[in-house]
Amino acid sequence: MPTALILGASRGIGHEMVRQYRTDGWRVIATARKQEDCDALTQMGATAHQLDVTSADSIAALGWRLDDEKIDVAWLVAGVYGPSGSSFPTGPEFDTVMHTNVLAAMRLIPIVGPLLADTRGKLAVVSSKMGSIGARNSTEGTLYRASKAALNSVLADAAITYGAQGVTCVSFHPGWVQTDMGGSGATLTPEQSVRDLRATLAGVDASQNGAFLDHDGTPIPW
Repeated sequence: MPTALILGASRGIGHEMVRQYRTDGWRVIATARKQEDCDALTQMGATAHQLDVTSADSIAALGWRLDDEKIDVAWLVAGVYGPSGSSFPTGPEFDTVMHTNVLAAMRLIPIVGPLLADTRGKLAVVSSKMGSIGARNSTEGTLYRASKAALNSVLADAAITYGAQGVTCVSFHPGWVQTDMGGSGATLTPEQSVRDLRATLAGVDASQNGAFLDHDGTPIPW
C-alpha cells in the first residue's frame, strides 16, 4: 500500500487530498495545527499528527514521529495569504507569511526528503502562479507573491539535493480554487484541483525534477 504525507490538511486542498488518497486506498499521514482537526483526519482513516509549521520544536517533533517511515508522495500544502494589497507590510504580517510559506518549507523538506529517497518518491509543494516572476502582470498581494517566489527557490534547491537521491521535486500552482483563500468565486472546486494535481504528479518523471507546473501540467515560467 503506497503512503502519502499531506502537510497542512485541516481544510481546503490538503483536506481534499486526504479524502481522495484514502478513497483510492492509500495509507495517508496528515498534519493539522489543531487537535480537533487531527481528530477529524483520524476519522477519515488518516494517521494524524499535530503540527504548527511556524514552530521549530513542533517540526522537530514531527521528524521524530516520522522516523523510519517510507513515503511515496509528500505534499507541502500549508500556507497563508497575508495582506491583499501592494503597500508596505507590517513586521508581524511579514513574519507570519514568510514563516508559514517559506521558513516552514526550509525546515520540513530536510525531514521529508530522506523519507522519499528509499521509494524514489515525489515531493510537491503547493506554490502559486502569483509567485512567478516571468508571468507577472500585477502587484496585488505583493507579500504573498514574494513568499511563493521564495518557496519556489526552496523547491529548486530541494530538486538538486534530493533529485540526486532519486526524488522528483515539483512546485505546483493549484489553480484558482474555492477555498478560504481563493473565495467562493474561484473557478475550481477543491475536488477538481486535487484531482488534477494528483494526476499530474503521478505522471511526472525524473526528467521533470525541479519543474514549476500548473495543476494540469502546463509549465509555468519561474
